[in-house]
Amino acid sequence: MISANGITLRLGKKALFEDVNIKFTEGNCYGLIGANGAGKSTFLKILSGQLEPTNGTVAITPGQRLSVLEQDHFKYDDQVVLDVVMMGNARLFEIMKEKDAIYMKEDFSDEDGIRASELEAEFAAMNGWEAEADAASLLNGLGIEDALHSKGMRELNGSEKVKVLLARALFGNPDILLMDEPTNHLDLAAISWLEEFLINFENTVIVVSHDRYFLNKVCTYIADIDYGKIQLYSGNYDFWYESSQLMIRQMKEANRKKEEKIKELQEFIQRFSANASKSKQATARKRALEKIELDDIRPSSRKYPYIDFRPEREIGNEVLEVKDLTKTIDGVKVLDHLTFTLTREDKVAFVGSNELAKTTFFQIISGEMEPDSGSYKWGVTTKQAYFPKDNTEEFDNDLVIYDWLQQFSPIKDITYVRGFLGRMLFAGDDGAKKVRVLSGGEKVRCQLSKMMITGANVLIFDEPTNHLDMESITALNNGMIKFPGVILFSSRDHQIVQTTANRIIELLPGGYIDKITTYDEYLANDKMAMKRQVYTVSGNEEAE
Repeated sequence: MISANGITLRLGKKALFEDVNIKFTEGNCYGLIGANGAGKSTFLKILSGQLEPTNGTVAITPGQRLSVLEQDHFKYDDQVVLDVVMMGNARLFEIMKEKDAIYMKEDFSDEDGIRASELEAEFAAMNGWEAEADAASLLNGLGIEDALHSKGMRELNGSEKVKVLLARALFGNPDILLMDEPTNHLDLAAISWLEEFLINFENTVIVVSHDRYFLNKVCTYIADIDYGKIQLYSGNYDFWYESSQLMIRQMKEANRKKEEKIKELQEFIQRFSANASKSKQATARKRALEKIELDDIRPSSRKYPYIDFRPEREIGNEVLEVKDLTKTIDGVKVLDHLTFTLTREDKVAFVGSNELAKTTFFQIISGEMEPDSGSYKWGVTTKQAYFPKDNTEEFDNDLVIYDWLQQFSPIKDITYVRGFLGRMLFAGDDGAKKVRVLSGGEKVRCQLSKMMITGANVLIFDEPTNHLDMESITALNNGMIKFPGVILFSSRDHQIVQTTANRIIELLPGGYIDKITTYDEYLANDKMAMKRQVYTVSGNEEAE
């Protein structure tokens, strides 16, 4: 068990946390949620001892081991992958190294023998003989193949390093596991594996995540940070949302009834306070009026943008024809004779572990890259809006937000442009900020404003939830569901894929799969090894 007792953290005059008391018990997974800036990551650092609070203490059950998901992807570049994972249990790894040093001595003494015996006993008690196999199993589960286990960390790409650090945090069955955004940079297969791992994990987990589906799958409690307090709710994310909304509705209804009673008492007092025969009743009502207190309903610190994609014209029957599209990058064929046709009803999720393949395809159909061979053709009624994964070039200028967005608007009136920015939470002087200095989340909201203002009837999204908070992801999800046009997209957010897509295209090495289905049905059929249609490199052959 780990508990926070009277935790207060002040940053200057501002109190980020004020007298927080909360216990996290064994056998539960707690989702730590809150608006951007509420202090989710900061609270994890307080729990882990990386940050000292202004007041209060953190208590951990004696003898329990705490494990934290590391955020520095370059910290272990000089280490071997398998060793980095086993270093997650510091004491076990220390024993392994000390044992090896003793056994490598040329002048092995009696004292060395006694010490080695002690270490061997402790090593066995910690299930050390299974350590390498357990570490390898975690890596394999997350998609790190055997050939990489003996390589140095610096030889891995960013996504692979994230997986190794996650395996490190999970290694050795820690008693308390703290994870800040563990699904970031993970493919959907790795996220699914992590979900199953945490569902079966019997100790204490505290996790920060913007992935609503993930929180729904793994959490038994939600710890909601709002205005410096942490309120605990039983259940997963959806239960929290319904419970919190119900609580607000009940408080508002109670206040409404109290206000009606106040008005009734005030009217009686006003009418009869000067009437001698009614004076006692008026006095009694004054006392009753003084006792009525309205509930203090403090508005949440959460802010939801309003995302509404409205096409300026209806899309025709001919949308997009892709034929034998092929592309090789750095000697690797990432697209191999990709062939399909879109209809006006399609909302297509592109899935698969190869992020480069999806990005390359989106860049090609958006006109930013040429294919090696093959072709694509947009229908004459289509107008596309593209959300790139890397927006660096788009904001590499000295324009302020108003001017940046105005260049994409068919109507140049500044009031019209400000309306779109207001929907995306850029209020007042915010529009005068230079786009170069915006945060990652602000740049994403600018891109979404651009997509809304252009009136496109085809939307192309390459991982649009990166850098977004939970509220913005929810708003984007709703906007995608309501959109009456065609969508092509990739996303690590399971809920967005499941609720938006009616067609799944999985890009594979040497081929692809194209299915008219929801994402959950697609995964279920794949797990059951049912027959599925696989397009090979020729694009027209079937295999089971």
